[in-house]
Amino acid sequence: MPARIEWTDSHSDSSDTSSTSNAHTSQARWHSESRAPVPRRVVVADDTTDAATAHRLACEGTALLWRGDFHGARQLLAAIARRVDRKALAPAPARTPAESFHLHRRARGHRARVLGMLLVLLEEKRGEGEYGEAEYGLALRRAPDVRAACRAAYGPPDGPVAVSLRELLGVLGAHEWRLKGVPVPALGGARIHPHYGVFSPVRGEYVDLVARAPLPVAVRLGAARPRTAFDIGTGTGVLAAVLARRGLDRVVATDINPRAVTCARENLQLLGFGGQVEVVSGSLFPGPEGGAALVVCNPPWLPGRPTSAVEQGVYDSGGAMLSGFLSGLAERLEPGGEGWLVLSDLAEHLQLRTRAQLLADIGAAGLRVVGRLDTVPRHPRAADTGDPLHAARAAEVTSLWRLAPA
Repeated sequence: MPARIEWTDSHSDSSDTSSTSNAHTSQARWHSESRAPVPRRVVVADDTTDAATAHRLACEGTALLWRGDFHGARQLLAAIARRVDRKALAPAPARTPAESFHLHRRARGHRARVLGMLLVLLEEKRGEGEYGEAEYGLALRRAPDVRAACRAAYGPPDGPVAVSLRELLGVLGAHEWRLKGVPVPALGGARIHPHYGVFSPVRGEYVDLVARAPLPVAVRLGAARPRTAFDIGTGTGVLAAVLARRGLDRVVATDINPRAVTCARENLQLLGFGGQVEVVSGSLFPGPEGGAALVVCNPPWLPGRPTSAVEQGVYDSGGAMLSGFLSGLAERLEPGGEGWLVLSDLAEHLQLRTRAQLLADIGAAGLRVVGRLDTVPRHPRAADTGDPLHAARAAEVTSLWRLAPA
């Protein structure tokens, strides 16, 4: 049974301020993309709720269901965030990079939990017309139209559902990115349209590596038969599209995230590669049999447990995806084929993994390094000296490791 939250709406008679006879209890389904637990207690908040009270309640684990003006809710969320940030402890200079990373992530987790306590209620509305389908509604003053964004993220409505305002703002922002798209120079400026919950290819340097790496012998000399590539963990489908554009006859792309499978299929159809690329659901290699001339994998770059669907593109719990790719690669490569591992060394700078460990894992999998291409990050955070992890980000290098059977 879906988890639910419960709260009390009080509508007192104005002639008797102590009256609570009109109070009634309401319920709604609880939904959290970050897998946050159901709040232990929920109170109603509105434009009269001050930031100090809201911050205190949120820190205590009490959620606030907003009933006021939408823009007032955004202002309150920003005010709570400022209070959380002021109370955050600055990392001590003597801490190791690994300690700084774990403390930074813990602080961000606390921040997300507190900000996630400001809730809104998405109601189910009947669409226009006699047979209009159910739609999402947000019954707040000056509320934006959430229908398309919420349907894209959550599917059809199924009764009232409570979500954090922070999550809803993410849903709305992601929908704008989906409509606008992200231009990809390696695709001739064509746009990739990321869906909610799918990691966006805004960091284009890793895409450029796949676009310019020399193709393996099995691809260059394999014209007598279809040249096949696998794209492991395809996400938006951007790397599968680059491989198709580079002339691979057939690309099989996999992803464990259902949203990513749908997203990749839509993008590849829009780009005209729908007949060239097959997108299937799976955690690593497609099917039990069959090999490829080229296998590409851009696993999450940091070992750690993801706390949301989007974080699955950043954190690889226990290094499982990286380990699985390396251990299964040699037997899936055709003669003369290569595996391309696209990986940042940020984990090395944060002391979460060593270069020696990575090379040992490559060797233990029966693989050898036949080449490597490097690039440096171009995203703004690499130049942000106020970032607690600035030293590691500034030194980061992203590499495409060309691997072949030993």
